[in-house]
This record gives sequence, C-alpha cells and structure tokens, in this order.
Amino acid sequence: MMQDSTSRDFIRIAMAAPYLGREEEQELALSWRKDHDQDALNRITVAHMRLVISMAAKFRHYGLPASDLIQEGHVGLLEAASRFEPEREVRFSTYATWWIRASMQDYVLRNWSIVRGGTSSSQKSLFFNLRRLRARLANGNEMLSSTALYEEISAALGVSTSDVATMDARLSTPDRSLNAPLAGESDSTERMDFLVCDDPWPDEIASTTIDVERRSGWLKAALRALNARELRIIEERRLKDEGATLEELGGKLGISKERVRQIEVRALEKLKVALIKQNPEFLAA
Repeated sequence: MMQDSTSRDFIRIAMAAPYLGREEEQELALSWRKDHDQDALNRITVAHMRLVISMAAKFRHYGLPASDLIQEGHVGLLEAASRFEPEREVRFSTYATWWIRASMQDYVLRNWSIVRGGTSSSQKSLFFNLRRLRARLANGNEMLSSTALYEEISAALGVSTSDVATMDARLSTPDRSLNAPLAGESDSTERMDFLVCDDPWPDEIASTTIDVERRSGWLKAALRALNARELRIIEERRLKDEGATLEELGGKLGISKERVRQIEVRALEKLKVALIKQNPEFLAA
C-alpha cells in the first residue's frame, strides 16, 4: 500500500511538471553538457518523466510492476541526457524515446522469464512484435496454418521460422518449476524426478581425476627404479592397451619367454618396493 501511494504521488508530480520550450531545452542541455550543471539535468529529466510514464503503459501487458518499468525508463532517460548533443537541433524527447524504450525492453527480457532469451536485435524484435504480427495476420484468416503463419512472420522480421516457432512456444506457456508436483499424481512426484542422469556427480569426477593424477605420479617415480630392460618389459607388457606376449618380447630381446617372465616378476617386485618406500600411503589407497 505504501509503495502504491508513493508511485501515485510520483506520477502526479511528474505529470504536473512544466513542458520545456525548444530554446529552454537547448540551453539546459548545453549547460549540462558543457558545465555538468546538475540542476539543468534535473529540470530536463523531470520535464520528460511523463514520457517515461507513457512508455511504461505500453509494456504493462508483460505482467511486470509499473513502478519498476518507470524506474528502468528513468535510467534510460538519464542515459539519453548524458549522450544528447544539442547542436544537432533535435528535440530531446525524440532522442530520449529510443533510450527509454530500450531500457524498458531490456528489463522485460531480464525478468519476463528465468530463461534468458532475446539477446540479439532480431530476437528482441521477434519477442516484442510476435503477438502483434500474429494477431494481425490471423485476423480474418482463420484457415491460415501455423506453418504459413510462421513463414509470414519470419519474412516480416527477418528471422528463421524455427526461431518464430520457438519464441511462440515460450510466449504461450509460463515458466514451470521442476519442483512443482505433476498434475494428476496422488503422491509428491515432481518434474525433477523424471530428469535422470547416469553420469557421475561433479565431485566424483573431480575426485577420480585427482586420484588418477596422483597414482600416475607415483608410478612415474617408481619406474625410475628399473633398469632399461625391466622398464621395456613393463611398458610392453603392462602399460599398453594390447600388451605383448612373453614369446613376442623374448624374440625382440633375444631371450626365452621364461626369462622374460622372470624379469617381469622381478620388475614388479621392485616397483612395489619403490612405491611403498616413496609413498607409505600407497598401501591404504
């Protein structure tokens, strides 16, 4: 109640503010631009707040508080005042209209849905013109199919038909919470219950990655305890996806496969000793 009363008082004061003539407006704009006269800026903005209020009324059907729209419009008005160039001899209201509308449009896009959309200029145009174009094209032509309607809107706004269909779906249905109970379900079943993912949790992925890196470092350090032939046998037999057979390695090294087996067993024992010596926690890992 207090906020509504404050908003009404603000609107009444803004609507009662005097209009500025062209010459007075130019003088105030020059004072602000050249001397940063704060009083001149205040007089310009107060005189044009009725423009902000009028613009806010055009966005009322998006379901957002009028006071918030007016506040955002005031931000656009101040931005216009900071950029206005009086030497171009354009009325400030004409220049400020674009900034006020842009500020309100950004506010609507940020708050209309929790899903971010309309980031490009074409998407913004689609968002704010789709309903109007759809109503105009469908008026008196009930037989017009959705596909044909989307194609005409696509041609009018310069966007793809898929973008038109996606935006139409977004505007037709409100946001739905994943924690909201499903209609017709007697228990407390939520939409979230049907979003099943078999992938590991992020903390599990991080833990696995850390463990793999730690064990890899242990192994690299332990491999330094082996001589050249032992290292080659371990690499060929244990560290490759398709390990070589004893017979294959024996042929490469010019020794019997039994000798290869003996060297491999000895190398594995050396690795175990090295791992335990360098990292006592290895036994518990």
